[in-house]
Amino acid sequence: GSEGAKALAPAIRDSPSLTSIDLGLNDLGSEGAKALAPAIRDNASLTSINLRYNSIGEEGEALLRKVVEGRVGFNLLL
Repeated sequence: GSEGAKALAPAIRDSPSLTSIDLGLNDLGSEGAKALAPAIRDNASLTSINLRYNSIGEEGEALLRKVVEGRVGFNLLL
């Protein structure tokens, strides 16, 4: 859930060798999306993230799209 996303965010942000992560089906919700967004933005090595089936909502999806905007080839699965 969202608490797990909050706990995971620093590891995503601080992992320079992380290129892909699958967090689908984890009930992250919009709060989880808000927690992950800065980490996704700040990890330059990340090129793919699966966040499908997490009930992120329109606001969360818009935020996530914004943080990867301009990253050519980034695979954001919502």
